[in-house]
Amino acid sequence: MHSPRSFLFVLGSSRRDGNSEALARHAAAALPVSVTQRWIRLRDVPLPPFEDVRHTGTGLYEEPDGNVGMLRQATREATDLVIVSPLYWYSLSADAKLYLDHWSGWLRVPGPRFTEEMREKTLWGVTAYASADVALADPLVGTLRNTADFFRMGWGGVLLANGTRPGQVLEDGAALDRAARFFDAGTGGIVGGDVAPCPARAGGERGGVAGSGEQPASATTAP
Repeated sequence: MHSPRSFLFVLGSSRRDGNSEALARHAAAALPVSVTQRWIRLRDVPLPPFEDVRHTGTGLYEEPDGNVGMLRQATREATDLVIVSPLYWYSLSADAKLYLDHWSGWLRVPGPRFTEEMREKTLWGVTAYASADVALADPLVGTLRNTADFFRMGWGGVLLANGTRPGQVLEDGAALDRAARFFDAGTGGIVGGDVAPCPARAGGERGGVAGSGEQPASATTAP
């Protein structure tokens, strides 16, 4: 018997109510009412810098407390993890990247194996960007995809949309249509409305990039 789905939305933007968050909330509105949703804004729960102790003493980490412990527990409890981050300098925001950095420590906390728990989850991404070239988001997509592969997680894909000023993404009807379908069963690689198959990862799951609807813009980042 499968456990009820529980989505954790990790908000990595440096500002509230940005385009990435708006896009994620539109996508989440299409989830069934039986699905639990939890939203955590990383700016509200600041994390300390990650310290690598793999080659110090035992190389193990103590059970974290405070914000790190709360985020670790929330991550372990969710069946689906959604990283919501704007495209900052062609990759994840600093807050979102720091959250992932702490996963390296959680791998080495005594007790239930973090890797085995993560294997049962699906990783998703939602991002807004401000460029006419959707390929500039490739590093962000690659970071999330490779993270899913490392942990042998399911890969849901990344939902992309163009937006610069706050709320702009909500004016893009095609992007909102993609968002409404995003969490159905993985994206299957929807790019600009055309289905482009993506190679299956280990275990047979498919995912991809839910496309851009490319529009001219003057910058390469979009909070």
